[in-house]
Amino acid sequence: MVGPPGAGKSLMASCLPGILPDLTTEEVLEISMVQSVAGMLQDGRISRARPFRSPHHSASIAALTGGGLKIRPGEVSLAHLGVLFLDELPEFQRNALDSLRQPLETGEVSVARANAHVTFPARVQLVAAMNPCRCGHLGDPALACSRAPKCAADYQSRVSGPLLDRIDLHVEVEPVSARDLALPPPGEGSAEVAARVRAARAIQTARLEGTPMRNNAALDGEALDRFAAPDEAGRKLLMDAADKMRLSARGFTRLLRVARTIADLAGAETTGRAHVAEALSYRRQAPRA
Repeated sequence: MVGPPGAGKSLMASCLPGILPDLTTEEVLEISMVQSVAGMLQDGRISRARPFRSPHHSASIAALTGGGLKIRPGEVSLAHLGVLFLDELPEFQRNALDSLRQPLETGEVSVARANAHVTFPARVQLVAAMNPCRCGHLGDPALACSRAPKCAADYQSRVSGPLLDRIDLHVEVEPVSARDLALPPPGEGSAEVAARVRAARAIQTARLEGTPMRNNAALDGEALDRFAAPDEAGRKLLMDAADKMRLSARGFTRLLRVARTIADLAGAETTGRAHVAEALSYRRQAPRA
């Protein structure tokens, strides 16, 4: 999420666990084993809540991925099957952020030390938030600094391209005024959204029954072609966009997964042109002037 200070990016991220499906028994055990290794189980009780971890931007590589003299899981493992929220993304050390690239790709993190080699699970939903530039008010003539748009390009370039390529949804968050806060509440709350998410996840569970995959995020290879291939109109749009946007192979695969998930949320049997178009709208955009 990219937007000015006070737009509600952190609030939206903290609400995300509330719309995710309930944990299965297997998932509860996986989370509890990680928490047990980290010494986080209170009175030996297992947790049935999806983790939400929000490390400070001063966190080191060891804090994010795990380590120490007595190897402990890092934030990416403590958030396993939950949400890892990185606020003020460009303020993190670049090498610390890049250490997350392998866990985000494989769903696990290997910590090697002279006396031990340990692998922890790390299948997380990464959510990041950042200002569009250092002053935070790019695009607002009354508040933006005099260095725009160069300040935006300099600030956003602090996050590496390979990491951004692993982020499926890039969303611009518009500023919220005091007048906006006085408006009536939205017609759809977290409970209604959570119901749609549960329905979409149930579709995925039924589709992938008998396979080691849990949801669309794991689709790859033959399974991706079988379950996420768009119809002819969607395929044409996708191929045209792949050339114009210069999508990497990873970006192409991730876009198909997102389109399939959008179709599931809509209750559609196949991935259509509209679903592909929406998925394309979430790919990384150039900084705004």
